[in-house]
Amino acid sequence: MASDMNPHGGKKASMASHGLENSGVSDQASHGKCQCCCGGDGTPSLPGNSSLVGSHTEGKSSIEICGVCSFDSDHADDLVEEVRSSKSRSSHVEIADNNSCLDVKKESCLAADNLPQESEIEQAGGTLEDLFFFSEDEEDDSDWEPTSRLAVNRWFCLNCTWPNIDEITFCMNCHELKGSDVAGYDLFKTQMAQVALLSAETELPPASTAIGFDERMLLHREIEIKPNPHPERPDRLRAIAASLAAAGIFPSKCALVPPREITKEELMMVHTPNHIVSVEQTKNMLYSYFTADTYANEHSACAAKLAAGLCADLASLIVSGRVRNGFAMVRPPGHHAGVNQAMGFCLHNNAAVAALAAQRAGAKKVLIVDWDVHHGNGTQEIFEGNKSVLYISLHRHEDGKFYPGTGAAHEVGTLDGKGFSVNIPWSRGGVGDNDYIFAFQNVVLPIAAEFAPDITIISAGFDAARGDPLGCCDVRFLLFLIAELCPYLHNVASAMKRMIGPVTPAGYSRMTSMLTACSEGKLLVILEGGYNLRSISSSATEVVKVLLGDGTNFDTCATAPSKDGLKTVLQVLKIQHQFWPVLGPAYALLQAQQGSVFSKYTKKGNELKKKKHLGAPGPFWWKMGSKRLLYEALFKGRRLRKIKATGKEKLIQQNTKYVIC
Repeated sequence: MASDMNPHGGKKASMASHGLENSGVSDQASHGKCQCCCGGDGTPSLPGNSSLVGSHTEGKSSIEICGVCSFDSDHADDLVEEVRSSKSRSSHVEIADNNSCLDVKKESCLAADNLPQESEIEQAGGTLEDLFFFSEDEEDDSDWEPTSRLAVNRWFCLNCTWPNIDEITFCMNCHELKGSDVAGYDLFKTQMAQVALLSAETELPPASTAIGFDERMLLHREIEIKPNPHPERPDRLRAIAASLAAAGIFPSKCALVPPREITKEELMMVHTPNHIVSVEQTKNMLYSYFTADTYANEHSACAAKLAAGLCADLASLIVSGRVRNGFAMVRPPGHHAGVNQAMGFCLHNNAAVAALAAQRAGAKKVLIVDWDVHHGNGTQEIFEGNKSVLYISLHRHEDGKFYPGTGAAHEVGTLDGKGFSVNIPWSRGGVGDNDYIFAFQNVVLPIAAEFAPDITIISAGFDAARGDPLGCCDVRFLLFLIAELCPYLHNVASAMKRMIGPVTPAGYSRMTSMLTACSEGKLLVILEGGYNLRSISSSATEVVKVLLGDGTNFDTCATAPSKDGLKTVLQVLKIQHQFWPVLGPAYALLQAQQGSVFSKYTKKGNELKKKKHLGAPGPFWWKMGSKRLLYEALFKGRRLRKIKATGKEKLIQQNTKYVIC
């Protein structure tokens, strides 16, 4: 049930407990999804700016309870009376001090003029928070607080929501120009208005692709009471729709599924009644929060039911054979929503609703592949004891330090569902196409073939892509700084880009193509995360092209993984081959190759150390100590470029002596 939101500066309620015991969410989940990237404490630093704390949760008095935190209009009168009585009590004490009155309970000590008038409170601010908790006598003491930050003018990138100092004109994370906008959505709306909705009488070719979308899902947004934009925002769907329209894909080449809200009975098969009621009652509130970063407004309950309803209908259409495959362009996302908990921007679990709808339509076995960079703890919790639904997740884990902290390789399911939860937990960020394809070839596809599903559902989060503010799987920002601060390291930066990188649109396209072989091409792609507009729009477009049969043809040769990627896959194979004997040969082969692969890395490292010890020619950084290298990178490179612009570089280079530290 909803409870009233505490005033800013008040004592915070304890962490939400409903569903935590069952879902296995670690303590990391309590920090919020936005605070778990780019650093140990989730607070990436930027040059010229103090810090970015949790992207959009900075400065918010957050409360996490079993239901929803909100201002409830039913308690407005009580709260105003409480403000008055509190003010009255404070006035008693203040006057007692000034007049040396020892009896603070005397009515004569109360100055009636100091009481706040109701009209003054109403004019204090435009939000309910200002109405209830405004105090004109409250002093602003931020100037002496040790934790106060310097006021820095900044702007937020529309493409990735990254904060940037006002002096620069492009985003330091994704290089998007300041003032960019989402273009092309109006064209999409015009075309969509001319498309007839799919009905029972509609005749479709057997290889058609259906798409689920409704504009009412754009009404789900965080109320703008904070300066920092929320990464899960309506522009995500607008960008994807505009990209599909520009590519001539949707709605011209796809069938449009009529939207409907999921019924309570259908939701009861996935979530508890308490959870359903908690989400439903948000429609009566101005704004509310399930966790620090999982928001809702008066339209969120409708949007969540539309998203779940579209996913359920798409799954039924695919299983029945009316369409071959489909793409659910929906929000809010769902794979973090557990049996009794909304979290991680997710309200209802769309993939779980779709899986059970597919089984009601005749599917006996359902495969869910989740490639979102965050582990789908909610989906795993819902099906961890169900052997008719196989859940495979590839995600960034870092030994439980990455949100939500679940999804270790040893989490294999419970009871009859043991072995039907397969987690491939990456040990670091920056895992790219090669590692994902390698995991597909050696883990995902062999298990899927053995399982033989009747339909495959992809929880398609695109937050492992380039420039994502939460996935942080891109070293582009670091390499940009290297190239800017130290131009002669440009070649090194370019080499690092080739070795370490995020998942590309081509990578997502290839994974989708590989999964089309499962379940005879019956494939449903459901949008989950992904918060860089350019990355998610281009990636989603490539995925839909595969569904239409227009995707690129990829070779089937083996892919070479990174050292860390190979370690992760071997760890998974060691655990899962006892449940899936088909993995035995691959595990034995990779174990035999492991020594030679790791010895190659070790041999290269030893050769470099030996050359350095013997004084042989090597990389330039051997000629200077680490302090000197840092000085050269930070100051010398910029100084030389500045002098070069004035035509005095020759004179300076003659008078400069490089001292080896």
